[in-house]
Amino acid sequence: MHPVILLVEDNVEILDFIESNLQDLYTIKKTTNGQAALDVLRSEVVDLIVSDVMMPVMNGLELCSTIKSDVELSHLPVILLTAKNTLQAKIEGLELGADVYIEKPFSPKYLKTQIASLLANRNKIKEHFVNSPLAHLKTIAHTKSDERFLDKVNQVIVEHLQDTGLDVDRLARYMNMSRPTFYRKISAISDLTPNDLINLTRLKKAAELMTDGYNINEVSEIVGYTSPKIFSKNFEKQFGMMPSAYIQNNVKKKG
Repeated sequence: MHPVILLVEDNVEILDFIESNLQDLYTIKKTTNGQAALDVLRSEVVDLIVSDVMMPVMNGLELCSTIKSDVELSHLPVILLTAKNTLQAKIEGLELGADVYIEKPFSPKYLKTQIASLLANRNKIKEHFVNSPLAHLKTIAHTKSDERFLDKVNQVIVEHLQDTGLDVDRLARYMNMSRPTFYRKISAISDLTPNDLINLTRLKKAAELMTDGYNINEVSEIVGYTSPKIFSKNFEKQFGMMPSAYIQNNVKKKG
């Protein structure tokens, strides 16, 4: 599936021009002001926003500020397009959380490159988090709002490590979010389902405990597995090595 790009631009000709240059690589959604964009973002899955600054109803700066301060949306990258080429205009956009600031007129190739770079960098961060035993959940945060959200998610899971009944419904309740909203947020920010994230957090906590000197049997019980054998199988599947090899490698590094 192509990543979904939301274009926000009140000039229909420019809107169609941008769409024509991106539609081969991305699924495009279009709106003509910031308020309409927020309506789309709260109901549909979007991977990145490209927005003009000067628009009626809600301008691009207000849209960017709202996105970056809303825990449900703050993970979304925002590219701002503007005819203002002053340094102060750039600073204002970046201070509000814009990931990239592009002056009009712009090269379609340059816009494509910026979009591809933003999405690729985020994918690399997600892959590192998933494949690295000691990478904390906060490493995939892109804003302070995301960091606080993920820190709380991690805290709730760790507090309920031995609770085999912990699932997406209960985790959403602990986070004071609806199930669909929580599911969409976790999926968008990590490319994982909430249940997958729960299991991965258990395995990462296990890696942390083994690094601190706990043996496999102790760790397996602490993080909520019914048997060391199942724990070892899941650990190997996730990180590409048996827990025993992980312990050996970390002891060598410490030594």
